[in-house]
Amino acid sequence: MPNDYFQFKQFTVYQEHCAMKVCTDACLFGAWLANKINSFPSHNMHALDIGTGTGLLSLMLAQEFNGTIDAIELDENAAEQAAENFSRSPWSEKLTVLKGDVRELSEKYRYDFIFSNPPFFKDDLKSEDANRNLALHSSMLTLTDLIKVIKKHLHTNGKFALLLPYHRMQEFIQIAEAGGFYVEEIVQVKQTPKHGYFRAMLLFNTVPVSLATADIIIKEADQYTSAFTSLLKNYYLAM
Repeated sequence: MPNDYFQFKQFTVYQEHCAMKVCTDACLFGAWLANKINSFPSHNMHALDIGTGTGLLSLMLAQEFNGTIDAIELDENAAEQAAENFSRSPWSEKLTVLKGDVRELSEKYRYDFIFSNPPFFKDDLKSEDANRNLALHSSMLTLTDLIKVIKKHLHTNGKFALLLPYHRMQEFIQIAEAGGFYVEEIVQVKQTPKHGYFRAMLLFNTVPVSLATADIIIKEADQYTSAFTSLLKNYYLAM
């Protein structure tokens, strides 16, 4: 049974009302996003978190950069939970929850950076929990829908990033390229050296760029690897 909250060094994520709980790959993605955003020319950016859930990714980014973040969530209970987590954090003035369907978001909302850990399982076995299905599966927001939303709300010189199952990476790259985007970086993630890749972290640009690739292994010999620790050391209590 997952805990009702997850304690980080500078904030707490309460999650009792959310179908999707804090997990290792989401934490890795959040830390990677924070590292990426600090390499961008300006820190005073306006960002959008699509399907924020508990608000985890937005909180991790807010800890490390000076911009503002809108976090949109369709599920009402999750949106309320994210708003609560934001209000209890040191960065509440930077974080805003938008309740509703991102496909219906007004065109007036435009962003320098968009990120998402989307509902990414397509045609996989579903559970009896409707809220968990909504959080996990792409029946409500497909990857094609996601590209349309990003195209509508991303500034012409903006970037976006996604966390996806490894087996859907190439499918999404093709969808993104057809939508006029260019993959800038691919990070393939393994649980251990003995496992195959199970997640991909992807960064896209609106202009052609050289492609960078890397691998991250989370654990080796029952210990977090140096690559994982380097990214998560500002967040995890035990590091």
